[in-house]
Amino acid sequence: MWLILSVLSAFVQATVDAFTKKALNGADFYIVSWLRNLLAVPFLLAALWFVPIPKLDPTFYWACGLAMPLEVIATLMYIRALEISPMSLTMPFLALTPLYLLIFSYVLLGEAPSPAGLAGVLLLCAGAYLLNAHTLREGGIFAPFKAVYREKGSMLMMGVALIFAVTSDLSKLAIMHSSAMFFGVFYVAVFSFVFTPVALYFTKKPVSVPRSDYGLYIFIGATLALLAILQPLALAISHVSYMIAVKRLSLLFSIGYGYFMFGESHIKERLLGGAVMLLGLIVMTLM
Repeated sequence: MWLILSVLSAFVQATVDAFTKKALNGADFYIVSWLRNLLAVPFLLAALWFVPIPKLDPTFYWACGLAMPLEVIATLMYIRALEISPMSLTMPFLALTPLYLLIFSYVLLGEAPSPAGLAGVLLLCAGAYLLNAHTLREGGIFAPFKAVYREKGSMLMMGVALIFAVTSDLSKLAIMHSSAMFFGVFYVAVFSFVFTPVALYFTKKPVSVPRSDYGLYIFIGATLALLAILQPLALAISHVSYMIAVKRLSLLFSIGYGYFMFGESHIKERLLGGAVMLLGLIVMTLM
């Protein structure tokens, strides 16, 4: 069941991201970031009628409290990356989250990586290299790595993956001290409240949505609400690293969306690079 929920989460995540990118066309990314979460809240509150409210302890509140500012920063970086760069070049870098966890374990705990961990790192690097393999013709052997550095969206998503390495564990802790369904509703609702002053303070445009985009925003909100329920359910019944590894199938779905919705180029090499990165993630996490 956790595997089914994780794969569904991956597909829904890619769907939310693709339609968010579509909404970003000509819109202010602060407003899009805010509305996509805000419009999920009514759907989640409706679901709350069917969800028992568990007894909450201090651990639940401090786990959510620590995660919330990190989530705000990650969301701004995430949506900005979607806005300025192709999906097929940005989303694969979310696969780096386990790499950061491995580095943390080595630096903080002195735990040397296993052979599987080292193999996974090499595959992640190889996949990142292949994402920009077309640059070999112009710039030589190091050109693909230079292309990653030049692509601001890719760099931002690397930062998001780093933050997600922390918030995934905090979310799991909060779920353990509440319930999966309740956490999904509570977290998104509180995040929308916290994010509101941030979005309104930084936006440079009036808060308005073209009437023709109403359906698009409602769809994004409803889909994000579904993700807010699916992901905690998967986390609750699986190991965090297992669930995150499978959920990163979203990077392949995102590459597909990038091609079919936005006509992004070099899609074959990006699919290959994304698949190699996903393989490295699976080797690091599940072997």
